[in-house]
Amino acid sequence: MAMKMNQNDVQMPQKEEGEKEEDRSMSRSDRSVQVKRKSSGSGDDSLGSLPKHPRCPLTPSLSPRKRTTSQSKTEPPLLRTNKRTIYTAGRPPWYNVTGTTFKEAFVIGLCGGSASGKTTVANKIIEALDVPWVVLLSMDSFYKVLTKDEQELAAKNEYNFDHPEAFDFELLVTVLRKLKKGKSIKVPVYDFTSHCRRKEWKTVYGANVVIFEGILAFANKELLKLLDMKVFVDTDSDIRLVRRLKRDISDRGRDINGVIKQYNKFVKPSFEQYIEPTVQVADIVVPRGGENFVALDLIVQHVHSQLEKRKLRWDMSALASAHQGQPLPKTLSVLQSTPQVRGMHTIIRNKDTNRDEFIFYSKRLMRLLIEHALSFLPLKPVQVETPQGSIYEGKRLSGKRITGVSILRAGETMEQALMHVCKDIRLGKILIQTNHDTGEPELHYLRLPKDISEDYVILMDSTVSTGAAALMAVRVLLDHDVQEDKIFLLSLLMAEMGVHSVAYAFPKVRIITTAVDKKVNNEFHIIPGIGGCFCYLSVCLALSHTLFSVTLT
Repeated sequence: MAMKMNQNDVQMPQKEEGEKEEDRSMSRSDRSVQVKRKSSGSGDDSLGSLPKHPRCPLTPSLSPRKRTTSQSKTEPPLLRTNKRTIYTAGRPPWYNVTGTTFKEAFVIGLCGGSASGKTTVANKIIEALDVPWVVLLSMDSFYKVLTKDEQELAAKNEYNFDHPEAFDFELLVTVLRKLKKGKSIKVPVYDFTSHCRRKEWKTVYGANVVIFEGILAFANKELLKLLDMKVFVDTDSDIRLVRRLKRDISDRGRDINGVIKQYNKFVKPSFEQYIEPTVQVADIVVPRGGENFVALDLIVQHVHSQLEKRKLRWDMSALASAHQGQPLPKTLSVLQSTPQVRGMHTIIRNKDTNRDEFIFYSKRLMRLLIEHALSFLPLKPVQVETPQGSIYEGKRLSGKRITGVSILRAGETMEQALMHVCKDIRLGKILIQTNHDTGEPELHYLRLPKDISEDYVILMDSTVSTGAAALMAVRVLLDHDVQEDKIFLLSLLMAEMGVHSVAYAFPKVRIITTAVDKKVNNEFHIIPGIGGCFCYLSVCLALSHTLFSVTLT
């Protein structure tokens, strides 16, 4: 057995039918954690099969929670520690060359009474896990929209917010199921001062770990099916009352009489009837909440063991060999190699080309590329009247509009050419970087215009070698409900490997470039490629465009 705990150190929950006692030992000499293990749990997912990971550092204390709206974190950062920043915007989980996901996210459910310290426990778990992509989803976001009469009752502290009927479980299950599968989701924002949802919903993306916390996190059978690990935070009722008084008075503008009245009439009875009984389904019971470092370590070790089994690896060698010898896809369109285009490629590929010439001819190629790409947009016939009173049979874009999205940083260099060709075009940005430890592309920043799902999207990157960043960028657009056949991937230069990867995973995406090179070296640089002047393209052009944008602002 990988882990034992002495009975003197741990208080075990009462045995249920089908359960068995096991000796366990732990270095702490207090009652730190209650662990429930079923006899059928001897497989890989059982808590007893934890590897002996080194103890994860846990911050002794965090700042008290102060908020007036529901907490489903999307804006980075969630936590800043002495060593690092933990982001919460997440990333769509990585997809293979066929566009299908590898593994679902690991979902931890945190349940407990009101003000029991669930959020504190969640934050400490996130910090101790030391993984870069985590989503914290709060049940507080899913209170039902109140009617006018119910809002009046809530204003008088006469509405029971701790009853299962107060929550929109149908929406919650739908959202958590999509999030577990790696889909982007919209999360409502509940305002505790006005007792209503705000108009603006937050966008949340998938991650390696999803932590879901709420007072009734275990009260729904469909929710329980989505939880890989169930943790109950057990805090003394007097402590919870004191915390609730402090929170509701200072943070939510309530009076003390109203808080006590609501607690005695709704909170305490609902805890005893609906929340406390769900401790029976918990895998781990954590007494004293965020102060219980032994319990937190046990949770972190188990999650680490599961993440090791679900580890996501981007197999570059498999990608490189997957399409060798295959003809280029029909969705690829290469700008006609006229003597003029060939001459400009000669200049930007020459390692001795100076900075000014490199930028000038790169801009010319970008504009030609944009013009070429626009010819693939669907047009509808229209009639216009000329100044001479005659009718002209013309064409007009049949869709709603065009939106440009650049893959930062190099893709941003193409924005200026797009703006010169398309008047008043909307622009978005995606920052994708490769994790040097895992080899995975990761989403670090995202800003997309509203209602992009109805647009034709021109996705821009200066070069595409393996196609890893392009694949993730397309996946992000699809997660925002952009239709695959409305995505146009534009690049000055592509490698055959990248073209095949994108086309195989997303066969409806139109791929447009000025040239395709055959090889990629061991460092995944295109051969022959753009050469030593690539830094000019990704840095100098980006700087000139940034200055141009600042001037416009």
